[in-house]
Amino acid sequence: MSGFSFNKENEEKFQALLQRYPNKASLCLPSLWMIQYQEGWISQEAMVYLAQKLDTTPMEIQSIASFYTMFNLKPIGKYHIQLCKTLSCMLNGSENIRDYLIKKLGIKPGETSKDGKFTLSLVECLGSCGTAPVIQLNDDYIQNVTIEKLDEILDGLK
Repeated sequence: MSGFSFNKENEEKFQALLQRYPNKASLCLPSLWMIQYQEGWISQEAMVYLAQKLDTTPMEIQSIASFYTMFNLKPIGKYHIQLCKTLSCMLNGSENIRDYLIKKLGIKPGETSKDGKFTLSLVECLGSCGTAPVIQLNDDYIQNVTIEKLDEILDGLK
């Protein structure tokens, strides 16, 4: 086995899912979510571990994990800011929000701040075009984002 393993709670969840879905391939996505919530990201060691549990190859797990943009394949900051970069958000000022975040946080998209607090990502549509521009801060959506609103939120996180 690799250096990663599920914690007790996630192992129990995995076993329960295994009873519910006897085809182990069906457990890949929920297991990747469990790994990400446990560790904050999905390491190569975790993929090897999961491949062994699902009787598949690490390459198969890697191909699935890398296909979905919601999975983090490198460590991220405590606060993951995902800014929508598609048309509706862009037309409503997401580029100004992006430029402001780059300046305020001192990082470029795809980077994590030196203190490990913030990761900035540009993502495809977050599915809230009617309330653009939109960011996802960890698991929370923030709609109709303005620089003032963003300042208030970010200052509250520090």
